[in-house]
Amino acid sequence: MGFIDKFTKQGPELKKKAGDLAREHGDKAGSGIDKAADLADKATQGKFSEKIDGAADKAKDAVDGLDDTER
Repeated sequence: MGFIDKFTKQGPELKKKAGDLAREHGDKAGSGIDKAADLADKATQGKFSEKIDGAADKAKDAVDGLDDTER
């Protein structure tokens, strides 16, 4: 069995685990995303603020989406 086959077989279980972690630690993940975005914004001297903020929002939405699955 190849890597892809193993990953495909474990996909639903991994998604459930990710959802469980998101429910438990979603606030910490959001805080970490915000800190990373602030650091990236500072490193780029604000040149890409809109793109960084947009990416951070999408990342937080993805974490929220994990939280909503498999309840």
